[in-house]
Amino acid sequence: MAVTVFIRYQIDPFKRAMFEAYAKRWLTIIPKCGGDLLGYWMPHEGTNNIAFALISFESLAAYEMYRGRLRADDEGVANFNFAEENRFILAEERTFLRKVEV
Repeated sequence: MAVTVFIRYQIDPFKRAMFEAYAKRWLTIIPKCGGDLLGYWMPHEGTNNIAFALISFESLAAYEMYRGRLRADDEGVANFNFAEENRFILAEERTFLRKVEV
């Protein structure tokens, strides 16, 4: 069963540019590590501190393998460190979804 990981980020609204740079890096890192990245979404109008990402996988097992590759990837580690050092992500929630089929 395919799963999509819905990630909800609460970000520092004064560091949106940093979060956007972080998200742009994932656009190449995530597919390289095996995720089917549907995209990242930034605040535009209204709420200024919530961003989203959607990444699909063939299964939960494929997601677990991806997480291992991501943590071993030099660019991925550097991007995680960038976020941690600059503290622009205040909270992160992951929800695992499945597509409703006929």
